[in-house]
Amino acid sequence: MRIGGLATGMDTEQIIKDMMTAHRIPLDKITQKKQYLQWQLDDYRSFNRNLRDTGYKVTDTVGKQATFMQKTVNVSNPDAIGVKANGATGEFSGTIEVKELATQASLQSGKLKENMSQIELDTKLSGIGIDISGTDGKLIIKSPNGKELNITVDAEDSINSILKKINETTGSGVTAFYDSHSGKIALTSKDSGRGNIEVSGGIADKLKLSGAIVNPTDDGPRLTSGQNAKFTFNGLETERASNIFTINGFEINLKQASTGPVTFSSSPDVDKVLESVTKFVDDYNKLIEELHAKIKEPVYRNFQPLSDEQKKDMKEKEIELWEEKAKSGTLRNDPTISSMLTKMRQMMSEGVETSTGKVSLKDLGITPIKDYKENGKLEINETELRKAISEDPNKVYEVFAKTSTATDKGGIAIQFRKTVDETNKVISTKAGSTGSVSDSFTLGRTMKSFEKQIERFEDRLKMTENRLWKQFTAMENAIQRANAQSASLASALGGGM
Repeated sequence: MRIGGLATGMDTEQIIKDMMTAHRIPLDKITQKKQYLQWQLDDYRSFNRNLRDTGYKVTDTVGKQATFMQKTVNVSNPDAIGVKANGATGEFSGTIEVKELATQASLQSGKLKENMSQIELDTKLSGIGIDISGTDGKLIIKSPNGKELNITVDAEDSINSILKKINETTGSGVTAFYDSHSGKIALTSKDSGRGNIEVSGGIADKLKLSGAIVNPTDDGPRLTSGQNAKFTFNGLETERASNIFTINGFEINLKQASTGPVTFSSSPDVDKVLESVTKFVDDYNKLIEELHAKIKEPVYRNFQPLSDEQKKDMKEKEIELWEEKAKSGTLRNDPTISSMLTKMRQMMSEGVETSTGKVSLKDLGITPIKDYKENGKLEINETELRKAISEDPNKVYEVFAKTSTATDKGGIAIQFRKTVDETNKVISTKAGSTGSVSDSFTLGRTMKSFEKQIERFEDRLKMTENRLWKQFTAMENAIQRANAQSASLASALGGGM
């Protein structure tokens, strides 16, 4: 604790504080530069994140072939069949006449015990009259699709535990349940198709699963064979193991036998493709608007970052308004962003080499807005774009998403993503990313340099402040001694009179 002015009556602390304020001016300027650099760093990183997000959006929409291959399919009898395009590149039409649907094989055991209770289902087999002693304990189930389930049953098992082993074993081709009303175990193949469920092993007889036939005359095990779907496709009689299958990239779902041929035809889903292209144009225009606003943002040189001392004398709203102007223009005329904008305008105007020749966005009905103040934003002539999609969706796909090669820049979406990635890399070199070590990027190294300058300057300020206190203290001591001598002299002179 320092107390000054005892001899002089001066406010030493305030005097030194005022003198130090003058000494701190260079430090405040360095601190302001550091703060401005931090704002610039934050803006670069925010720009990079937004740019990456836009790049991902473009890749996930017009950057994928599937976007342009979306189709609508018309079916004359949707109750009998369903047709869905799954990445088909061409159109699809014809007739299907459904003769029989595919069915699953099943097998019912003979009656084990009628009206078996839940307690009995969890009881050991011997407790419900099933003796497995003397058997190999094996239960082998083969399904029509070739899968084989091989489990072991022991004296501790119950009906429920056996069913659990069947249902929960990985790779099992069947499901099983016990019907308490009929007293039977039912096995059903997981897949449809021609074939039977075959059961063997020492436990099969004990569970009355072996020797199943199609139409037993007694209450023995019953077998139902699985069947293939039978249908006529464009005049060709054929079969499939499942009611759902794919032909030429179209998924066909047989729902019921038809009374005659069912016609179907596909066409490009113009609305969905149009929606994706419109989304791309909207995202592009938004990006162009934001980037131009950023590089043209004004710089208010009279509004420098505030020091802590300055903030003490201001209200919160005043600080907010001040810093809004102080932060403005951190990326003004940035060469990296300006270069990217130039590349984007260029790629949107150039053509793409497609299988039908060179095609540009203009040929699809997408052109730059004529008003120069829009900075190259795009607008869509919906009528022309719909026509282009309807006539040749593959051409539209190539314009946007054609794969690049060593000699071909590829589609616009591919070029766009490449430009985004290149810009991201340059900005990252300059501003790093969250969690980056300061020495690994340019602004980080500059920030570190400012921090060292600030640290050195603060050390010098402490030394200066200590020196001033010593000087004022010495002055106080000298004046105090002079006052003491004067008092002593006055006392001596007074005493001699």
